[in-house]
Amino acid sequence: MTKNKIVLMLLLAVALATRAQTVTQMLGIGPSRILDTYLTQEHFSGAGFTYLYIKEQQKPETPWSTIIEHEFDFSTTEDRSGNASMLEGNYNIYWGRFHQWLISNKLRLQAGGVANADLGFVYNMISSNNPAQARASVNIMPSGIANYAFHLWQQQFNLRYELALPLVGVMFSPNYGQSYYEIFSRGNYDHNIIPTTFISAPTFRQLLTIEWHTGKKWNLRMGYLGNYQQAQVNNLKQHIYTHRVMLGISRSL
Repeated sequence: MTKNKIVLMLLLAVALATRAQTVTQMLGIGPSRILDTYLTQEHFSGAGFTYLYIKEQQKPETPWSTIIEHEFDFSTTEDRSGNASMLEGNYNIYWGRFHQWLISNKLRLQAGGVANADLGFVYNMISSNNPAQARASVNIMPSGIANYAFHLWQQQFNLRYELALPLVGVMFSPNYGQSYYEIFSRGNYDHNIIPTTFISAPTFRQLLTIEWHTGKKWNLRMGYLGNYQQAQVNNLKQHIYTHRVMLGISRSL
């Protein structure tokens, strides 16, 4: 092994060692509300589960950090009469870059942008004509995070609030009255890839957590996750509102 390769490997090891990482895993449960006029005009309500994985990386010498979040959601819902059921499944990945400002030794603010990719489905369990609707979109979302550290009962806590707002994106949607057979079997394109804005797709997301520092590396975290995905395109309306009470652990690496 040459001297240059040894130096390069040492520099890489030092860079990885000085990169602070926090990994959080949480499970949540709570109500879901669904509307998709491509399938039915009815509103559906029920309960759902969410798994959330968050990884934050930052080097001590820079004010910039990278946050990656994976969110898996599954809901079972019914219409107002209780005669029809609808299933919903969804996966979101969020990749964000944030600049931080240390306002004080307790308050830290972060602002930046998030790229979000969404893939999911809605399935009407009693419909034989167009029973399912696929969901796919990509969004750019301005985002901000506030972190506040405090002590209570001689214990250390951290309060964190994260908000991501809609800006622009692109999504897939059939047109009004268009079947999936026409799109994928016959290749009849009818404005199915649609640019979106904060007006046509006012999707936003918020996460509020409180973290109890129970040890040097492992911490207990709980909070609320609200994800409001909605759009009005191709003469169709759709929304999926989820509210989750979250509980999990975080670890500093």
